[in-house]
Amino acid sequence: MTNPLKNTRIEFHILQSFPVTCLNRDDVGAPKTAMVGGVPRARVSSQAWKRPVRLAMQEYGAKLGVRTKHIAELIAQECIIKGADEEQAKVCGEAIASHISKDTLLFFTKTEAQAFADYAAEKEFDASKLKDKETYKVGKKALNLAFDGVDIALFGRMVAQAAELNVEAACSFAHAISTHKVANEVEFFTAVDDDPMGMREDSGSAHMGSLEYNSATYYRYVSLDLGQLYQTLNGQNMAGAIESFVKALYVAVPAARQTTMTGLSAWDYAKVLVRKGQSLQASFDNPVKAKSDGYLVPSIEALNTDLAKKEQMAGSLFGKQVEIELPPSNIDELIVQLQKFLPDSAE
Repeated sequence: MTNPLKNTRIEFHILQSFPVTCLNRDDVGAPKTAMVGGVPRARVSSQAWKRPVRLAMQEYGAKLGVRTKHIAELIAQECIIKGADEEQAKVCGEAIASHISKDTLLFFTKTEAQAFADYAAEKEFDASKLKDKETYKVGKKALNLAFDGVDIALFGRMVAQAAELNVEAACSFAHAISTHKVANEVEFFTAVDDDPMGMREDSGSAHMGSLEYNSATYYRYVSLDLGQLYQTLNGQNMAGAIESFVKALYVAVPAARQTTMTGLSAWDYAKVLVRKGQSLQASFDNPVKAKSDGYLVPSIEALNTDLAKKEQMAGSLFGKQVEIELPPSNIDELIVQLQKFLPDSAE
């Protein structure tokens, strides 16, 4: 199949400011940081933003796979539907699962589970007749990510035991970093016992503790390879995949400490490019300085200056097709503009 979107990508350059938050914690519960340009920056890891984006896509019509260690149980459920008794289903599910995964988290779809159950039924639910190479062929043939696994098409899947079932990720997330120098701060807090039994003799706090937090304007870079997505989805449901992904990308926020330090800020600014050319990401190596109106305005200026400089240096390699700014555009207008680049067969 000819790929009309080969080497075409959408790049999102997003600036997003958060007040007092701890969006992504390290191993001691402090906000994650990184040294960039010789100064400490606030950081949110790529995986901390990928998961909420992936889950939010369901709200906008995307049919997702599941990421689980329990694929044997999922296959067993389908085997029972196909006529196996519980013991047969359990043994067959475990046998097939052992061919493709050994106690690791795996992206998996209901279509695959049903196909594996059909395969087991063909073998009369006799686990001794289930062969690993045949399992791989069944899984590869059944894979239809446009139907029930668009998240796998976007975020990829590695199956160490069965390379035939690997899926190349269409999107890439960079770690979000603050555009400026950041120092974590400490919140000291106390909690008072309500003393419903009237047993307390003192009036002090019953608990004391501390939490670290920061505030920052983050630069987020996300790249969506339309050519890879088209290849993985066989050109199907591209418009729906883009709509659900872009909307989820806009609304999703990491979940850490959202009940105590709510951070639900939307994008402040974004430059979205559709390009046929070399990937391009800003570095913010030179931390911006706050002005009277905060970090956002100088961050927008720095981002646009950096991208313009790199565009000039890249010359013909840049390959810009369109450039969209939010504001003045909004998410709905952005989606319409991006969908215009799809061939009619991908609508």
